[in-house]
This record gives sequence, structure tokens and C-alpha cells, in this order.
Amino acid sequence: MKFEAKDYTHLIGIKGLSEQLLKNHFILYNGYVTNTNKLLDILTSMLKEGKTGTPEYSELQRRFGWEFNGMRLHELYFSNLTKDNKKFNTNSKLSKEITKIYGNYENWEKNFKVVGAMRGIGWAILVYDPQSKELFNIWINEHDMGHLAGGIPLLIMDVFEHAFMIDYGTNRIDYIKTFFENIDWEEIEKRYENHA
Repeated sequence: MKFEAKDYTHLIGIKGLSEQLLKNHFILYNGYVTNTNKLLDILTSMLKEGKTGTPEYSELQRRFGWEFNGMRLHELYFSNLTKDNKKFNTNSKLSKEITKIYGNYENWEKNFKVVGAMRGIGWAILVYDPQSKELFNIWINEHDMGHLAGGIPLLIMDVFEHAFMIDYGTNRIDYIKTFFENIDWEEIEKRYENHA
């Protein structure tokens, strides 16, 4: 199996994120796709050669989660952004669920932004747990640590420095504001409705 990098250049010109920042981010994403494919090739070869009991195989297998999740989280991140200013639908199923859990949209948004503003590198993610039918704002650190098993990522915000430093320096709060101005809520609602 080979993974193909997706083209997100349609996002160039999005409000508040410079062309240079986006191009750098796309290059980084392409690196995750490339490394995921390389690791799959190496792991497949080592399996065929009977080298699965080696420390090298173990470390490469551990690394696979980092590269794969880096690829997928970036795909989800880029695909939940839009230049078209698609507002949150207060009559949607997702809105009703957010209101049920958080009291109202504003409480949820405040909580999500607080998660995204925490110190450290990682991702702020709205996750839907299909078993409990609950929504959680979570922090994922280093791509491969902090995922909720079985959880469906709905809204993904990259808060690694590469996502904002060129444009915002260390001002993550203004980046988060910009992120919220560019969310494709139709995409988020579709993700939710596909699993709810």
C-alpha cells in the first residue's frame, strides 16, 4: 500500500494564514506521507526477512504511529479549514449535542480554545466517542500520545509552532482566533453525522 499526499493548495489565500506559512506546512505534511510509506516498505521487508525480533524492527514499528498519525491529523486539519466562512449551524445535530454536554456553544468554544492554548506542542481536538455518545475536547501530544481509543476526531486544530509562528510569533491566542474564523463547520457536522 502507498499513501498519496493530498493537495491542499486551495487553502492559499485563507484569511489570516500567509502563503509562506501554508506552503511550509504542506511540505511538512508531505514529509509525513513520505515517511509513512518508507516505514511501511522497511517494515514489510523486515517481516519477509524474519527480522521482526530485532530492536530495529521494534523501534521502526513504534515510529510508524508517529508518522501515520502526523499524516492523518494534518489531513483532518487541512480539510476542516475553508476560505468560504461556513458558520456553525445552531440547528444541527452537533449543535444540540454540544449544548447538551457544555450548556451552549460559547462554553464549548471557550473550553476548546483553553485546551488549544495550553503550554506545549500538539493538537486540540473535538472527539466523538460513539460508545458513550459523548463529545470531548482533548489534547494530543506528539501525534501518537493522548488519543482516545475508538474516538472519532471531528475538529482538529494544529498547535505545533509550525502551524502559526511565521505569522503570529508566539501569540498562539491570535492564531486560535484565526483558526476559528476559518473552520468549515459543514465538514465537521458531516464527520459527526457519519458516526452519531
